[in-house]
Amino acid sequence: MTTKRRRARIKAVILLYQSDLLNKNVSEIISNEIIFKKRIDDFTIKLVYGVEKSKNEIDDIIKKTAENWTLERISIIDRNIIRMAIYEMIYEDDIPLKVSVDEAIEIAKLFGQKDDTPKFVNGILGKVLVDIAANKKKNVS
Repeated sequence: MTTKRRRARIKAVILLYQSDLLNKNVSEIISNEIIFKKRIDDFTIKLVYGVEKSKNEIDDIIKKTAENWTLERISIIDRNIIRMAIYEMIYEDDIPLKVSVDEAIEIAKLFGQKDDTPKFVNGILGKVLVDIAANKKKNVS
C-alpha cells in the first residue's frame, strides 16, 4: 500500500528529475504539470521547492559523503532521490530521520537505475543520518 506521503515523494522525485534532466527550474516544470491539469500535492510542492532552494547546500553534503563519486557520476534519478531525502532530514523536523531514509530506499527500489541503487542510496543517507544526529545531539548539549 502506497501512502499519500509516499505518492507525494514519488511525484517530487519525478519533478526534480525532470528539472535536472531538462536543466529547467522547478517552477517551469510545475507550470507544465498544471497546464495539463495534473494536481500536485502541497507536500510535493514543499519538497520540490525546498530541494531547489537548498540544492547547493544539499549537493555539498552529497559530494562530501559520496566518497569516490562526483555528483555528475550519480545517475540523475538517484541524485534526486538523495537530494529529496537530505532536504527532509535537514529541514522537515516533523519527519523522523529514519523515515526519510526508508522512504528514499523504497523510491530507489522503484526508480533506481541499477540493482544496487537502494544499497547506494542507503549508504549515502546512512552517513548523512549519523552526521545530522550527531550535530543535533551536539546542539542539544
